[in-house]
Amino acid sequence: MNEKTLTVSELNNLIKTLIDCEPMLTNVCVRGELSNYKVYPSGHHYFTLKDAESSLRCVMFKSSASRLRFRPESGMGVTAFGRISVFPRDGAYQLYCTGLSPEGTGDLQVAYEQLKEKLAAEGLFDKAHKKPLPEFPDRIAIITSSAGAAVHDMIRILGHRWPMTEVVLLPVRVQGAEAPSEIVGAIRYANRYKVADLIITGRGGGSIEDLWAFNDERVARAIYESELPVISAVGHEPDVTISDYVADRRASTPSNAAEIAVPDVNEIRQSLENMDIRRLQAMRKTLNNAAARLEELKNRRVLQNPLAYVEAKRTELDYVRDRFISAADRYNYSKRQEFVRLAASLDAMSPLKVISRGYSIAADKNGELVRSIYDIEVRERIKLTVSDGILGCCVEEREEAENE
Repeated sequence: MNEKTLTVSELNNLIKTLIDCEPMLTNVCVRGELSNYKVYPSGHHYFTLKDAESSLRCVMFKSSASRLRFRPESGMGVTAFGRISVFPRDGAYQLYCTGLSPEGTGDLQVAYEQLKEKLAAEGLFDKAHKKPLPEFPDRIAIITSSAGAAVHDMIRILGHRWPMTEVVLLPVRVQGAEAPSEIVGAIRYANRYKVADLIITGRGGGSIEDLWAFNDERVARAIYESELPVISAVGHEPDVTISDYVADRRASTPSNAAEIAVPDVNEIRQSLENMDIRRLQAMRKTLNNAAARLEELKNRRVLQNPLAYVEAKRTELDYVRDRFISAADRYNYSKRQEFVRLAASLDAMSPLKVISRGYSIAADKNGELVRSIYDIEVRERIKLTVSDGILGCCVEEREEAENE
């Protein structure tokens, strides 16, 4: 029996060596639920993987964690890949995780839903931020792979629909680890140097892995920050990427993006021809109405015999003048009759009429009429007005009249 005494470190290292040499423990897959998931400033991820009865400590170093396409969270069911080893300092074994896959769905789908929820909460999908597309763009920048069929389809359709538009191709990779940064760089380049009025970015169809560059958060934010309007054209009709939600307009395919970006020159030509036809019809209608109006005016008597109009107005003027004269005569006659009547009434009330019948009017020295014997004193002089003159008299006496 070996009774060699070991230190704690020696024992832990021995166990670590034994475990590291066990082939079954160098590449394991463990299914469980994430618990106490933490990301440290160093970039390493520490968590516990548990089921109903047991738990397993796990660590994922920064190099492995950087390859995760979704955000692990406590409570999420996952399958963890890695190796079992011992951490000698603590004497505890743990899973050194090299990868995680969410249960029930792929990690890409989980990452897609998480990023979609995050950007939606930040308002990157709001319609208020959508910019209108130019109606007749002079230049269109296409950001896609120069080797794919999508770019050739877009250039062909743009040239057929609106040949006046200049196409600027900014070639980028559209799949792989380098694709997101190249797409972001092309979008920023187009904005910085104003190379176009409109941007189309996208690619042809493929699997979710092939389209993943357009689900990248960096690409989504570059599209959102773009001052130029952006059309996202990724994959086929069922394929919807994060870029589609952020872009100012989503096209179902790259070919559809080209159709959205420019009008159809044939439709414009047909519209102009229809407008020209309506213009000619309107002009013809206006000329016909003017001709009918001219014919009507030509047949009027005033144009056939201009003096007839003057004569008619002259006759009308004579009639009006005669009516004015008759009215004036009637007015003068009525006023004259009224004057005679008022003059007769005034004459009948005149004091001179009374004097002419033998009466006289007495007045004192001041010209005031004498109405009472008490208005004059005895020996006071008065004036008597008679029909043919005035008499100066002196009052000798005064005598009151009897009551009867």
